Amino acid sequence: MIPKVFKEVIDLGDGREISIETGKLAKQAHGSVVVQSGKCMMLCTVVSNYKQTDLDFLPLTVDYREKFAAAGRYPGGFFKREARPSDGEVLTMRLVDRVLRPLFPKDYHCETQVMIQLMSHDEDVMPDAMAGLAASAAIQLSDFPFECAISETRVGRVDGKFIINPTRSQLLESDIDMMIGASADSVMMVEGGMKEISEEEMTEAIKFAHEAIKEQIAAQLRLAEAFGKKEVREYEGEREDADLEKKIYDMAYDKVYAVAKAGSSKQERSTAFSEIKEEIKATYSEEELEDLGDLISKYYRKAEKAAIRDLTLNEGKRLDGRKTDEIRSIWCEVDYLPSTHGSALFTRGETQALATVTLGTSRDANIIDMPSHEGEERFYLHYNFPPFCTGEARPIRGISRREVGHGNLAQRALKGMIPEDCPYTLRVVSEVLESNGSSSMATVCSGTMALMDAGVQLIKPVSGIAMGLISDADTGKYAILSDILGDEDHLGDMDFKVTGTADGITACQMDIKVKGLGYDILVEALKQARDGRLHILEKMMDTIAVPNADVKPHAPKMVTATIPGEFIGALIGPGGKVIQELQKETGTTIVINEDPDTEEGIVEILGVDQDGIDAVLAKIDSITFKPEVGSVYEVKVIKMLDFGAVVEYIEAPGNEVLLHVSELAWERTENVSDVVNMGDVFDVKYFGTDPRTRKEKVSRKALLPKPEGYVERPKRNDNRGRDNRGRDNRGRDNRNRDRR
Repeated sequence: MIPKVFKEVIDLGDGREISIETGKLAKQAHGSVVVQSGKCMMLCTVVSNYKQTDLDFLPLTVDYREKFAAAGRYPGGFFKREARPSDGEVLTMRLVDRVLRPLFPKDYHCETQVMIQLMSHDEDVMPDAMAGLAASAAIQLSDFPFECAISETRVGRVDGKFIINPTRSQLLESDIDMMIGASADSVMMVEGGMKEISEEEMTEAIKFAHEAIKEQIAAQLRLAEAFGKKEVREYEGEREDADLEKKIYDMAYDKVYAVAKAGSSKQERSTAFSEIKEEIKATYSEEELEDLGDLISKYYRKAEKAAIRDLTLNEGKRLDGRKTDEIRSIWCEVDYLPSTHGSALFTRGETQALATVTLGTSRDANIIDMPSHEGEERFYLHYNFPPFCTGEARPIRGISRREVGHGNLAQRALKGMIPEDCPYTLRVVSEVLESNGSSSMATVCSGTMALMDAGVQLIKPVSGIAMGLISDADTGKYAILSDILGDEDHLGDMDFKVTGTADGITACQMDIKVKGLGYDILVEALKQARDGRLHILEKMMDTIAVPNADVKPHAPKMVTATIPGEFIGALIGPGGKVIQELQKETGTTIVINEDPDTEEGIVEILGVDQDGIDAVLAKIDSITFKPEVGSVYEVKVIKMLDFGAVVEYIEAPGNEVLLHVSELAWERTENVSDVVNMGDVFDVKYFGTDPRTRKEKVSRKALLPKPEGYVERPKRNDNRGRDNRGRDNRGRDNRNRDRR
């Protein structure tokens, strides 16, 4: 039976549209949609078990995968099958998860999976911009308890005009690349990179994207209504006890408030809060704790959160004693690691990041091999967050999604400040050594200084700051917090990270947990963040004000040379023999890339020893040397022959030419050694290739004055009596003679 298909279309303008379709594919999932724009098609399915788990959180998995068949390609590597997700796929998973997760009820703990897969790729459509729309649309067709529909969209700006879901080519010209996630009423998530835009420009971009999101949400609701919206499932929620909650609140609130007001360190606060909790639990018997232990812990956390928030709203004080706009103490150090190409240590309060920089050739570029995007990155940043940085011991099971996301944010922040003419491939690695509030922003700061320490001529230095917000809808009070602590991140209504230069924003990441946040508060928060960024930047500049003029003595130096395409093979040699021997002799790394536009060879020479680099350049000059007709060159005799001398061009060692005995001097020369000897250096004039002999001709005598009374000998008749049949006057066939 032909299935009944339901479809809604969203007009993006400029002849572009997005369609949402259901009823044809994956009908056993609890909700499924196919989202299409152009030739780009993605399938999203959602399933949630009906049985609650014993976990105290929502076990939600968002999985986004791009199938290579979607782009008509094979997976790379030995096993021709898609394997672990790429960083690009992980970043898309995070974007969707951050918007969906807060909209499930806090007491809903059923295992839930959102699976999105790219089934057909279009070069002009970036699929990650539609992943959030697909996920929400599928959930709207399910019976999940979910607060409201959402969507996500990308916004760019080209020539001052905002664009929804720009193409990859448009993004190359855009000064904004932001992903915004929102419901119809509230913006919930912002992430992206910018080219030094202002706070007001960023806000305008968010507003523009939100209007487009409202249209996408309306289309989802129309589709759900046409399909037949299911009744929301019933589930067994968490046990509640209002009397116990009030009792725990009364026992904990004042004590927590007092500890919070004292302005102690993280360890001291943690110990004091634990003691308060244990005191409360001590008032209950073992039997009561066995029954009520989880509720007591839950209600204590609520009381603790309320006390800390009230302290900030009522008295403008924070857990560590700072004012709302105060930045923790900062100290920095560069050139900390003696063997790296660049290093910097950045410490802000109880957060510390050690960044290193490694210089390399184009061969060290990070290869991007996704169905939706192929390319390479000449600048990339890796972020590591080991368990010891928070005083924990836990298993290390590869790179976490959080590490990928935080590294990408820091990479966005710095990428635009790498000069286009930087010859190196740059890898920055941030090792987080302590963490209590925004290690990703510490990574931006340490990364900036490490690049400057490495001698990378950054266009402008970049700093970053993490901000928070605590608000009370009933009283209208709110407090914007600069440089938030880890605890403030968890208890606040908004946390966002902003990076930038002294002239504008370069990247941001924002999660808004409160509904209806006014744009005026957002702008105020962004401006307070700017003040904080500039303060941090000033501290960084006290440590290293400008990039080092050159790379470190032990770091490789990079020189780039261009050679005509016809000489690429000669430089490589048969089977790579020439280039391999050259690298071995000079201690350098040589990489040759062909420019597809000019067909010239771009030669990258990387080496620590300048003499080795100079030797490679000399070899290149030698291989590509082309003497000009009529020019004079200095040569050296390297071989003596009966009929002349083999000479080598001084400026191009290895390039040899025969100086015939007749070109040594104006006088008749019987022995070559009568005029020149081994090792003699003199000038010759270059006459090009002799059309008769097809050999290059140089002359020493052409630069000498003719002797007085010199008489030119008559030129020999080259035909020597040959007729047109190739026979000489003796009747012999010269062609046959030549064959003999």
